[in-house]
Amino acid sequence: MKRFKTEDYVRMENPTQGKSFRPEILTAEHGAKDLGGMFGLLPPGTQVPYHYHNKRESVITIISGNGIEVMDGEEIPISAGDVFFIPAGVKHTTINNSEKDLRYLEFYTQPPVGSDFVEVPT
Repeated sequence: MKRFKTEDYVRMENPTQGKSFRPEILTAEHGAKDLGGMFGLLPPGTQVPYHYHNKRESVITIISGNGIEVMDGEEIPISAGDVFFIPAGVKHTTINNSEKDLRYLEFYTQPPVGSDFVEVPT
């Protein structure tokens, strides 16, 4: 079992000042077999590469800040409290277009984190 307290991630300092920070927070080391998790911290003006996963499904919870989630070309405004599901095969990116950090927790099938990542040329 592992307990996640969102306030811990909201208060966490960015160890990579000015750059995105996306560590895994749920792995096989925690006993997870079919599920993984990561914390995402996107400073202002940064984004996750536009990509998709062949098999992975994700649930993302925005815990602070706001920005845009792009899914198959559709821009969706996101803010703290939003929870959304990304099915396998959907091209997506998370963009921080604000003046403050954007932070989220993501839980997904098909771990580990890089095993099913396909970047889409822009």
